[in-house]
Amino acid sequence: MRRISRLTRVAVGVASLGLVATACGSTSSESGGSDTKDDKGLAIAYDVGGKGDQSFNDAAYAGLTKAKAEYGYKTADIEPTEGETDADKEQRLVSLAKQGYNPVIGVGYAYGPAMKAVAAKYPDTTFGIVDSVVEGKNVASLVFAEEQASYLAGVAAAKVTKSNTVGFVGGVDIPLIHKFEAGFKQGVQDTNPKVKVLSQYLTQTAEEGGFASPDKGKAAAEGQIEKKADVVYQAAGLSGQGVIEAAAKAKVWAIGVDSDQYKQAPLAAYKQYILTSALKDVGGAVYALAKSVDSGKPLTGTQTFDLKVNGVGVSEANPEFGKVAGLKDAVDKAKKGIIDGSIKVKTE
Repeated sequence: MRRISRLTRVAVGVASLGLVATACGSTSSESGGSDTKDDKGLAIAYDVGGKGDQSFNDAAYAGLTKAKAEYGYKTADIEPTEGETDADKEQRLVSLAKQGYNPVIGVGYAYGPAMKAVAAKYPDTTFGIVDSVVEGKNVASLVFAEEQASYLAGVAAAKVTKSNTVGFVGGVDIPLIHKFEAGFKQGVQDTNPKVKVLSQYLTQTAEEGGFASPDKGKAAAEGQIEKKADVVYQAAGLSGQGVIEAAAKAKVWAIGVDSDQYKQAPLAAYKQYILTSALKDVGGAVYALAKSVDSGKPLTGTQTFDLKVNGVGVSEANPEFGKVAGLKDAVDKAKKGIIDGSIKVKTE
C-alpha cells in the first residue's frame, strides 16, 4: 500500500521543484513498486510535442518523477500521436484509469472534452487537467496566471532592449496563448512606452503544428529580428526551440517559457542568449495533485497557481540577468505590485 502523508500546501514553488528534466521523446512506463492496483500512482498523458520539448511537457514530467521518488509507486507517462482525435485521448485516459493509476492527468487544454467524458465514468479515480477547466466532482483543473509571469518577462525585455523593438511568438492563436501575449505587452509598455512589440502566431490550430515545429518558430523569430527586434519571447512549446536558436544565431536575447530554459541541456549551445524564462510550475501542480491523492484528500475544482503561491515567475539563472542595470529591481518591483494588487495584469 502507498504510505499516507498529509498535504501541507497546494502550491509547490518553482524553485523548490527544480523543473529541469532530462527527457527523451518516447512513450514510457516506470515501475517502482509491485504490480498490484493499489501500488499504481500518478499517470500523465502528454500534450502536443510530447516529452523532450524542454518546456511544458517536461515540466509535467518533473512533477511525476518527484512523486515517483517520494512514494515509490508505479507511474506512467504516455505520448500523444500525430493527428489524434478526442476519441483517441479518451481511450488513453480510459486505459490509464482501468489499469488503476490515480491520479490521471491530461497535460494541456486539448484533453478537455475527453476528460469530461472519462471522469464521469470513473468516479473513484481523481483526474487532473493542466491549462483548462473541466467540471466534475473528481476533477482538479490546474490553471496558471501565465499573464503574470509574462508581464515580468515584458519588464525584462523593456529593460534590456537597445532597439526599442521586441518580439512575441505564440505557438497557436488561442485564448491561452493570448494571456502570454497580453501580459508581455503590458509589462513592456508599463516599463517603457517607447518600445514596440511585434507579435506573431505560428498557426491557427494545434493540429497545424504550432506547438511542435521548431522550423516555424525559427522562421518567425528571424522575421522579427530582421525588423530590429533584439529580444524575442516565445510561448510556443517545442516550436520555441527554433525561436531560441534564431535569437542566439543573431546574438540577440531570447526569453524562454514554462521551464527554466537556460538550464535545459539540449539548449546549452544557446544558453548565453536566454536572458530569462517565464516560469509556470506545471511540475509543482502535478506533484501537488499526486500528493493530495496520496494523503486521501484529493484536490478537486479549479486550482490556480499564481505569483502569490510561486506558481509562476521568472528565472534568474543566467548571470547576465543580475548584471543589467536596474533589471532585477524593476522585476522585483513589478512582482510586488502584482501580488499586492496595485498592478492588474490583462489576459487579453
